[in-house]
Amino acid sequence: MTLDIITGAALAPLRHGFFGRAGGASSGVFQGLNCGHGSSDQTEAVTINRARVAEAMGVAPEALIGVHQVHSAEVLTVTAPPAAAMRADALVTATPGLALTVLTADCQPVLLADPEAQVIGAAHAGWKGAIGGILEATVEAMAALGAAPARIRAVIGPAISQQAYEVGPDFFDAVMAADDTAARFFAAGTGDRLHFDLPGYGLSRLRAAGVAEAGWTRHCTYAEPDRFFSYRRSVHQKEADYGRLIATIRL
Repeated sequence: MTLDIITGAALAPLRHGFFGRAGGASSGVFQGLNCGHGSSDQTEAVTINRARVAEAMGVAPEALIGVHQVHSAEVLTVTAPPAAAMRADALVTATPGLALTVLTADCQPVLLADPEAQVIGAAHAGWKGAIGGILEATVEAMAALGAAPARIRAVIGPAISQQAYEVGPDFFDAVMAADDTAARFFAAGTGDRLHFDLPGYGLSRLRAAGVAEAGWTRHCTYAEPDRFFSYRRSVHQKEADYGRLIATIRL
């Protein structure tokens, strides 16, 4: 069993990782390390996969803390594993030993840290969450724990790239209605189709929030089927379901 763990130099020395699909117990369309209990994968397989991630992070499986993601701007501040998953799209903590996690399959997994203040965060930022302010809300929640935006480092993990993210006029209108500065993140496609730069947009929101250092690992979930799960690819291939990638960080 060899896990595929992508890290960002900006987050060193904190233990963290954006996990690919290699090294998991799931099969079929979930082949590999599917970490989403919300999928129709076998519960036992997902539990095994999450245990492997926990081992790689040096924590017990119950210390892998996630939320019920709803494409919102809600952030949960945690000091201990919650009794049940709460509806939110980001977590922050200053408590050692907790591994904050988010699940994605094209959306942006964003890991953040202020190593000096010993405050970390993890955010799930699809286009709805990004325009709704999830990244800024995460930075604010970290600041409430003692972090300083000017010291925060953020890394966006594997996400759908602009080349693969074809959208229509309704999508453009929805984004522009929420943020009239976002036109530069769209490129012309065929006919009335456009291509949206989700990671580029995420980086712009992080930098506008005052984050000291922000980057993207430059991995496209859609373009590498052997390495990453992708919701959009599963739709195009008419698959019944799709796996979820996990990203995690701990103090």
